[in-house]
Amino acid sequence: MNALRLVKSGDWLVFAAGLLTVAWLTAQFWHRGGTADRVVIRSGGKVFAEVTLSGQQSITVPGPLGESVVEIDQRRARVARDPSPRQYCVQQGWISRAGEAAICLPNQVSIELAGAEKAYDSLNY
Repeated sequence: MNALRLVKSGDWLVFAAGLLTVAWLTAQFWHRGGTADRVVIRSGGKVFAEVTLSGQQSITVPGPLGESVVEIDQRRARVARDPSPRQYCVQQGWISRAGEAAICLPNQVSIELAGAEKAYDSLNY
């Protein structure tokens, strides 16, 4: 027996309405953060600098293992160099949305992009 023969036109309408509803809800509520306008640089858990993302610059940040270099270019930021052994924060590359961060744990240096609207990866209550 062919299963498609059992599906009626009303069933297709309900299926299409469900797909449209899911698409609309996804567009409304699935944000990945707004536009970032500044980068917050931390060293040892304290704010080292808060810099605007406009322009191009390179900032040297001290840490327990040595100096990390943060680059800012075209409204995005990255950790360009770090003395940490595994280089995870350097491998992360450019970040460009509010709420995104790169953390160099062994050297205790981190960068976080901030803007008017912050994205949440989870909500607690």
